[in-house]
Amino acid sequence: MHDSLHIAADRAALATAVADWLAARIAQGVGPMRIALSGGSTPRDLFEKLAAPPYRDTIPWARVELFWGDERFVPADHPESNYGMTRHALLDHIAIPAANIHPIPTDGTPADAAARYEALLKRSYGAETLDPARPLFDVVFLGLGEDGHTASLIPGQAVLAERSAWVAPVAQGRPEIRITLTYPALESCRAAAFLVAGRGKAAICRAVREGRADVPAAHLHPLGETLWFLDRAAAS
Repeated sequence: MHDSLHIAADRAALATAVADWLAARIAQGVGPMRIALSGGSTPRDLFEKLAAPPYRDTIPWARVELFWGDERFVPADHPESNYGMTRHALLDHIAIPAANIHPIPTDGTPADAAARYEALLKRSYGAETLDPARPLFDVVFLGLGEDGHTASLIPGQAVLAERSAWVAPVAQGRPEIRITLTYPALESCRAAAFLVAGRGKAAICRAVREGRADVPAAHLHPLGETLWFLDRAAAS
């Protein structure tokens, strides 16, 4: 697994570096680019950057298909909704077709919503099983919690052992129920990009990158390259 490290001076420079990288990747891509987004304040910085010139006007958004790596089981207008945050920061400001935006459903039961999202992913992928030669996503954006979680692969939860479902509910471990893509779905990508900012993440970030941490993020083994985009504080 190829692992590359990119360190930016601060959070603003980090957002610019990732926006440049993503814009170049989309420009070089062929056909639809399936991208899984993450929630949190660091991705929000990136989304706000992408929502402004030059990225807003130069990225061919019609070729981009957006998905989410995880979601809180709350309505889209709830302040904790990853989709809601992305909509305000990015989607409302770019010319992306509504049909290319695929939020995780948060109605019905969590198990039913997870099953519906898995069915949507399989339709988009065009197969019922993942082929190592044909990744599901071009890019998966990931965060890293101080406890070592990524997406909603939360320490101590049953979802960590899931190897058949692509999407699963996570009922414990956090104040609200979550729905997350599982290891197999997140790993099926050409590039997994961790976005990490802040001194509070420095220790866990180093431990995961050096293989010294038995935490969920350390057990993610993407098919393609793994990129770490850090600000100076997270790299300290």
